[in-house]
Amino acid sequence: MVESSERPVKWLYDSKKKLLTFPQEVRTQVGYALSEAQMGRKAVYAKPMTGLGAGVFEIVADYDGDTFRSVYAVKLGEDIYVLHSFQKKSTIGIKTPKPEVDLIKARLSQVKQHLAQVQKTAKRKKK
Repeated sequence: MVESSERPVKWLYDSKKKLLTFPQEVRTQVGYALSEAQMGRKAVYAKPMTGLGAGVFEIVADYDGDTFRSVYAVKLGEDIYVLHSFQKKSTIGIKTPKPEVDLIKARLSQVKQHLAQVQKTAKRKKK
C-alpha cells in the first residue's frame, strides 16, 4: 500500500460553506490551489498574505467582474487550515478590507491557541 503524502485540509467555521456559494470556476481554482498546498507546492495565484506571518496564503480569483478570496495557513501542525472564504466587496483598490483581515487574524490566533493546547495535553499524557 502506498502512503499518501497529501496533507489534510481543515475548513474553519463557514469557510467551506461560503466557498460553495462561489461560481464553479472560482471553486475549481481554489480547489486546485489547495491541492497544490496539500502536496507542498504553491499555485501561482496563491500569494503570501502580508501581516499574518509566514505560511499564510491568499487565493485570489476573479470572475465576471467580481473578486473572490480564500485564505489558508500551511505552517500550523500537519494540516492545512482554510481560515476564511469571501467575496471582496470594496470597489476601490485591491487591498483586503480591514474587517476581513481582522476576522482572519482572529481565526489564525484561535487555531494557534488550540494547537498549543493539544500539544500541551499530549505532553502531559506522555508523563
